[in-house]
Amino acid sequence: MKSFFNDVFSIGVSKTLMMVFGFTTTIIIARVLGPEKNGIIAALLVYPSLFMSFGSLGIRQSTTYFLGKGIFSEDEIKRAITQIWLFTTVFSIAVCFVLMRYFSKSGENLWLVLLALMPIPFTLFNTYNSGIFLGKNEISSFNKINWIPTALIFVVTLVLVLWLSFGISGYLIAMISGPTFISLVLFFKNKFIKAFGFDFNWVIIKRMLSLGLVYAFALLVINLNYRMDVILLDKLSTAFETGIYSKGVSITEYLWQIPMLLSTVVFARSAVSKDDIGFSIKVTQLLRLSFLVIGLGALVLFLLSEQIIILMFGDAFINSVLVLNILLPGVLLLTIFKVINMDLSGKGKPWVSLKAMFPALLINVVLNFVLIPKQGASGAALASTVSYTLAAILFVHFYSKEVNLPVKEILRYKASDFQPIVQLLKKLKR
Repeated sequence: MKSFFNDVFSIGVSKTLMMVFGFTTTIIIARVLGPEKNGIIAALLVYPSLFMSFGSLGIRQSTTYFLGKGIFSEDEIKRAITQIWLFTTVFSIAVCFVLMRYFSKSGENLWLVLLALMPIPFTLFNTYNSGIFLGKNEISSFNKINWIPTALIFVVTLVLVLWLSFGISGYLIAMISGPTFISLVLFFKNKFIKAFGFDFNWVIIKRMLSLGLVYAFALLVINLNYRMDVILLDKLSTAFETGIYSKGVSITEYLWQIPMLLSTVVFARSAVSKDDIGFSIKVTQLLRLSFLVIGLGALVLFLLSEQIIILMFGDAFINSVLVLNILLPGVLLLTIFKVINMDLSGKGKPWVSLKAMFPALLINVVLNFVLIPKQGASGAALASTVSYTLAAILFVHFYSKEVNLPVKEILRYKASDFQPIVQLLKKLKR
């Protein structure tokens, strides 16, 4: 358990850096560009970010699983990764171009569409690499892949948006810089130059894709639940409403960094764990602690939402206050899903999430069509909260069945839950 919490602390530092750089970048583009241009940015980026969940074909997860379990060697996996990457890069760019150009109001500007597409090959490459680090439990290397790009994006945004006033183009160029730099570093660090070749091992490729596609489809449905609001706001409302919604959502996404830092370690450790039931019991302990922390954070955000929104984004985003407040209950409940889902994914069972997320997605779509025309951004927020609540309730039930732990056992707090915190406080006093 000690090494587990050491990994959590290590990723916590990385997530903190990501939050600082990412949040500061968000504040800059909000204050400099305003709601409407922020809405255009959100609409431009929603399809690349959404499709990356499927376009990556779940290769990071399958890489972690096969490497962690020792099923294939690292060299064999690297060779398969490079071959899959070349295909998915072309495929992802082509599909995203069509979606952005013909299904988004913001896709009318070809230059902006091309800029939004350019990070895709580099982001895919970084995603595949991170699976190798997770499979080998090299958490520190995994951390660098995540926080260094956000730091570079922040610096380039300062120069191009704040100093040189390049507007939307400046921010999209900044979004290219981070993934591109880390890809070049990883290309040489992991010696991927030696992995390129045309001697295909179809057995490995087939097995990685067969498991990876399940991960990819599960991630697609999950991310559709997170992004459907922006897609439908772009179609059914205005860029202003989309911008208002995007800033309310951005704060809740940073609140989610707590369960996300836990889920990364959970996934890596679950993939190599020999004691599945024992590990799942540890995961439920982490769930209860993270739910408590997220709950306190959500309460603070609710009480100070107006001051926080205005302080960070300015008076132009005052309508984002209502969006944030409506989203908070759903965000809190979906913490349940975000933590324990990675346990099942690490066990090679990503399909279980579909049992909860697919019905929730259907509810989300229906409610968005009903609520967005009448209420705009706040209607989209309400649709999300209802969807997240349903997903959390369904998933805890299915997780209980899979790991043979009663729901009461998963959710009930115990005195032992707080022992790691007590031990940490004792160490700090020394």
